[in-house]
Amino acid sequence: MDRKYVDFRLAPDDLTAIRFGISPGHELCHAVRALHRPDHHPLQWGWMRSTRGAIPREDFEVLALLIREDGYFPDFLTATPTWDLTPEAEADRLREIEDERFEVDMTKVLVRTDGPARRGAVQRMLDHPDRARRMIADAWLSVWNAGIAPVWPQLERLLRADIAVRARRIAESGVGAMIQTLHERVAWEDGAVRVTMRIWSEVVDCRGSGLVLVPSVMGTTGCNVLTEPPAQPTLFYPAQGVTATWARDAADVASSLGALLGPARARILLDAHEPRTTSQVARDSALAISTASHHLTVLRDSGLLASTRDGARVLHRRTPLGEAIVGAVL
Repeated sequence: MDRKYVDFRLAPDDLTAIRFGISPGHELCHAVRALHRPDHHPLQWGWMRSTRGAIPREDFEVLALLIREDGYFPDFLTATPTWDLTPEAEADRLREIEDERFEVDMTKVLVRTDGPARRGAVQRMLDHPDRARRMIADAWLSVWNAGIAPVWPQLERLLRADIAVRARRIAESGVGAMIQTLHERVAWEDGAVRVTMRIWSEVVDCRGSGLVLVPSVMGTTGCNVLTEPPAQPTLFYPAQGVTATWARDAADVASSLGALLGPARARILLDAHEPRTTSQVARDSALAISTASHHLTVLRDSGLLASTRDGARVLHRRTPLGEAIVGAVL
């Protein structure tokens, strides 16, 4: 039997053709899948125990109608991921899905839906797209707030730690070497990112558009791709370092990191996912500016923080090494 591939073809030696993104929508879709079949998602058992009974049943069923246990789900549920895409922006975008794109994606869902009741529900969405868009967006936000929002800080730290490590690997060994580490189904073949598929083969010309690589904590069982416009070519892959305890309370994470660095420096490092001034660090950590400056210097000298000047301000943010350490603690 012939093997099937999606080949994302890139311009030779164009490092700018590959970028990384974060997709709250992709995480939510795979959370729905994990709740569908818990026995297939052991790395999510800790998260599922913490959310058991919290997710509104009716809203979950709306999403479960669109997101099957495996295979296709609507492309519009995962916008082109960016570095700073927020859950709120994802929900707002769902209310504004173009009619043509909504019809195309929902028709694909209808073809793949079994049972007269479920097919009828999907058909009603197709017949009343304005109402369906509102219903989907409301359900998305409801399930997000109940199931993902409480653990988003932990989840996002893992995603950013993965990206930081991958970016460092590109700098040290090149794009091809980094691609080879994404997943067993992903390879670097003659200037293309090749993903082994089950059902179809396709060649996607990414020259001019580039390819977005998106790590996932919830989607740990394989890879997914977006290839059809208007979405930018996208490859979703399992984030590294995900364990069954990833969703543990943030206070436990701070305690573990504190044992390594000391409580004050651990708190500063955990909060350094966004650039902050020394004054902001001191205020948020309830420290004197001189004390905060000392801790920042130690973290910077250790390679865990980087400090950059922005006009009259100096901003501090985690380095790739800092991201990796925070992610490893999870």
